[in-house]
Formats: sequence, C-alpha cells, structure tokens
Amino acid sequence: MRKIYVIGIGAGDPDHLTLQAAKAIGRTDVFFVLDKGEAKESMIELRRRLMKAYGRPSRRIAEGRDPDRDRRPVDYEGTVADWRSRRSQVTEALISEHLLDGETGSFLVWGDPSLYDSTIAILEEILDRGQTLFEYEVVPGISSVSALAAKHRIGLNRVGQPFQVTTGRRLAEGWPDGVDDVVVMLDAQQAFAAHPEADIYWGAYIGTEDEILASGRVGDVGEEIAKTRAAARERHGWIMDTYLLRRDDSRGSE
Repeated sequence: MRKIYVIGIGAGDPDHLTLQAAKAIGRTDVFFVLDKGEAKESMIELRRRLMKAYGRPSRRIAEGRDPDRDRRPVDYEGTVADWRSRRSQVTEALISEHLLDGETGSFLVWGDPSLYDSTIAILEEILDRGQTLFEYEVVPGISSVSALAAKHRIGLNRVGQPFQVTTGRRLAEGWPDGVDDVVVMLDAQQAFAAHPEADIYWGAYIGTEDEILASGRVGDVGEEIAKTRAAARERHGWIMDTYLLRRDDSRGSE
C-alpha cells in the first residue's frame, strides 16, 4: 500500500517545523508540489529548503499545475467545489504516475492542514472515486493564527470566553454572534474596516523575512494597514495575512 503524509510546515519560519514533521519528511520518497505560478515561487522555495534539510538524498519531486479559480465568484461555494474537483484530478494524476507501491509521498502544507487548507478534502475525494488507493496521515503544524498570537504576545481568548476563527467574507456579513474575539483569515476586502471601535492585531507573511505586524484601534490604524497590505501584495504578487479583532466584551454588537 502506498502512504501519503499531509505535513504542516508552519506559517513561514523554517524553525516552525516540528520534530514529527521533520521525521515524516525524512521518510518521504516523493514530494508533491502544485505550482501556483511565478508570483508564488517564494512559497515553494521554503518547501524546497525543508526537503533539502530533512529529506532523503534519493527524494523525488513531482510537480503539477494548480488550477486557476475565480477569486471573486458570484457562487462562492460552487466555484470552490469545482476548483477542488479539478485540483483533485491533477493530484490524483501525480500520485498515480509518481508514487510506486510501497513508497511514501508527502504534501508540505503551509501552516496547519486542518485550518483553511483543502489537501485533506482533496485526498478524500480521490479515495472516494476508488481508482487510486493509498493510506494517509496528517502531521499538524504551527498555524498563522498561533504564530500571530505569539508575535503580538497575546492570548487568543480572554478568561472564560470563546473566540471564533472565520473568513473575511463571513465577517463582512456581520460580527459573529456570541463572541467578542474574532480571528480572521482570507480577507481580501479588509472587512475589519466596518468595526472601527475594535482593536486589531494584524500580521502578514508571518515568520518570514518579509513579516509585517501592526496593532491598535481599527479607527486609528485600519487605513494604514489597508495601504500597507496593498503595497505588499503589489510588491510580492501575493499576500497571506491574518488578524485578531477584539472588542470590549461589555459593548455588545456593533
């Protein structure tokens, strides 16, 4: 039986790699990489560094082209489902062609595989089709959420209180009920601007040499964060940012 590891490699700092992840990389025969184009080359470079540092000298790399998708679709869920299906077909072809019986393959996943990453769902879709068989194991990693909290030296929750992790698209629909601390990922529209009285702890490219951090009251720093974000995205061709929004728990809904 072929085996696949889904390995969380952290938010960007090579030192985020766990001992468990390093051992899994060392057991890998084939690394699968989906190329996102030249703008994402720096994301792939970290993976290459980890393969070289911890992988076998005989390791192989199988590369495929990550399908494009509409980033501002009218039917968001339908568009994502279609993209995942096309991505699973590319992934299945790579596994079938490059991973031999008895070998181990790995996907090196940014952050933690359980948090806003599609690799697990794609592997399940492949197995559901029943044409390509393998077993797989997930190795957790340090997420951008935990790295963000560490960089700002804050806790994600306050005493006895919950917090919620959501997306910018959901936050744009309104502040989630029942929480005063909201971690936001995948926010291309700076939805935090609608909450000027909240405090924000923001970070981009966390753990890399390009890391940018900012914090303060949204009404005071929100515009500058938006400008910084736009400039950084233009410079790098991509951006990965995360933030915590925190409001006074006595204030209620805004």
